[in-house]
Amino acid sequence: MKKNLLMIGSRASALAVAQTEQCMAQWQHLHADLVFEHKTFTTTGDRLLDRSLSQEGGKGLFIKELEEALLQKKIDVAIHSLKDVPSELPEGF
Repeated sequence: MKKNLLMIGSRASALAVAQTEQCMAQWQHLHADLVFEHKTFTTTGDRLLDRSLSQEGGKGLFIKELEEALLQKKIDVAIHSLKDVPSELPEGF
């Protein structure tokens, strides 16, 4: 990634996009030297509309793709709603 680029990832939901835009605006105000880009992800939780999420893995289903993007350095920061984050995070987070 470019040195002055901060790639921010979030779900593609309207709430996640709005939260990310608010964060980006605040960060841009504080760090005018940085360029911010937003990449959206459709997560497993977003795709599993026909069954119980708790049977498929629960809250982590809404952040798995974002965690993978962080580990693969495709994004620098992930924006989540706390309700989507499991109480125990995987190793490395």
